[in-house]
Amino acid sequence: MAFIKRIALLTLLLSGSASAFAPSRHTGTAANTLITSSSSAQLIGEYKCIFPTTTTFLRMSDAAAASSEYDFDVAIIGCGVGGHGAALHSRAQSLKTAVFSGNDVGGTCVNRGCVPSKALLAASGRVREMKDAQHLSELGIQISPSEVTYSREGIAAHAKNLANRVKGNLEASLTGLGVDVIQGRGVLTGKPHEVQDEATGKVYKARDIILAPGSIPFVPPGVTVDEKTVYTSDGALELQNVPEWVAIIGSGYIGLEFSDVYTALGSEVTFIEAMDNIMPTFDREIAKLAERLLIRDRPIDYRTGVFASEVIPGIPGEKPVTIKMIDAKTKEHVETLEVDAAMVATGRVPNTKDMGLEAMGIETNRGFVAVNDKMQVLTKAEGGDVIPHLYCIGDANGKMMLAHAASAQGISAIENIVGREHVVNHMAIPAACFTHPEIAMVGPTEEQAIEMAEKEGWTLGKSQGNFRANSKALAEGEGNGIAKVLFNKDNGKVVAVHIIGIHAADLIQECANAVAAGTTVQELSMMVHTHPTLCEVLDEAFKGAVGMAAH
Repeated sequence: MAFIKRIALLTLLLSGSASAFAPSRHTGTAANTLITSSSSAQLIGEYKCIFPTTTTFLRMSDAAAASSEYDFDVAIIGCGVGGHGAALHSRAQSLKTAVFSGNDVGGTCVNRGCVPSKALLAASGRVREMKDAQHLSELGIQISPSEVTYSREGIAAHAKNLANRVKGNLEASLTGLGVDVIQGRGVLTGKPHEVQDEATGKVYKARDIILAPGSIPFVPPGVTVDEKTVYTSDGALELQNVPEWVAIIGSGYIGLEFSDVYTALGSEVTFIEAMDNIMPTFDREIAKLAERLLIRDRPIDYRTGVFASEVIPGIPGEKPVTIKMIDAKTKEHVETLEVDAAMVATGRVPNTKDMGLEAMGIETNRGFVAVNDKMQVLTKAEGGDVIPHLYCIGDANGKMMLAHAASAQGISAIENIVGREHVVNHMAIPAACFTHPEIAMVGPTEEQAIEMAEKEGWTLGKSQGNFRANSKALAEGEGNGIAKVLFNKDNGKVVAVHIIGIHAADLIQECANAVAAGTTVQELSMMVHTHPTLCEVLDEAFKGAVGMAAH
């Protein structure tokens, strides 16, 4: 232990974070502060013989970072994953930082999205696995599906408790790093550098302002939501009941994940999709395989090419929910459904209403704020001017409505604020749908890649790995799925990867890193993958791209 402590001390003293020692933009009146801890102080005392002079760790003080003209260097409106990521990186640059949380630390992702939905998927997924007697018998496990029971309240509590725990951790990380967390919602006053706390009316001044208000569920016209029998994802996460028959309006990520939850817990599901194809935003080849694995083998049916023109809530156990559907093209009535519940999963819209954008001369498009590649706010999308010292990240700018994309944009905005030019490569940001099995992707669909290749004048290559040929997948009894690699034949660079199969969401990161780094299939084909692991599915695809056979 003593040896480990010595190594830790030497590492601490002889290395340093570039950001911790980097000068602030405001160096004119810079002051230094001593950063230490009881344990490090004790160790330093023990080793004065090694370092005869006093050793200190310096950081620009908050007082020096914010000039007397401003209350803060950076003020962030919104405290979801994007605002949180921006705040952490802002403090890493020694900028005095405030976050206007609107009493919603963690935002949609933590409180009403990614985090609690994964808890529901994890619990319901266990139920599905334990009720799959055939799958278990192939593994030598005997179980009676009728003996598998669950507590709806317990599953709902698991989701709620997880969200609360993660929210608490996020808030602690902010306060621990010296971020001022202002509980009110922040709004723009119309004057540069100003943010008003909507709760108290107090106005704060910040050198730079980052808008990170997130998004809210979109409810189409004609749909009445009571969050009991007709609900958005917000209400669905409460899991107030498990309906016998639930209609899900929309078949994107959110709708698919909740169909996974509901069918695992015993519900029948009907998708209502306005587009001609189910799962319209997914790669077509992946969507067809997903239809077989996630829909056909389950108590799910669907209607495509129709709008839910009117949805009328019911009364649980007494009166059904009524859904009137019209043809998406002719607008003629085609069918009326009566179901136990309806979930509205028709996407999300920016939460930018009444936050003072008009006062700043900002024109939005359906609520989305136009930004340039540096996340700087523009007065309008086409031909707009940059508004100095104002940035917008996350769902509100519409570039990529994913939590981790918002965080990346927040970090990028801070980089640009401190003068290090940075642009997020959105083509290298992965996405995942946490169904069983999972779907994950990075880059364009094959259909989009074909158009890109034709337009830009390069040749598209395609290679595939199969889970049915993977030892680890077969050991799990999960041989369904593929990994499809799309690449530029002219230079070998990976353009996109689409995966459906067990743990696809974890496998996609290697591919996203390859896209971000510009790694070629030739280079990837020679990289060694652990055996036996699921990532060998990718190894097969990478080797196949250059004419090699995988072991």
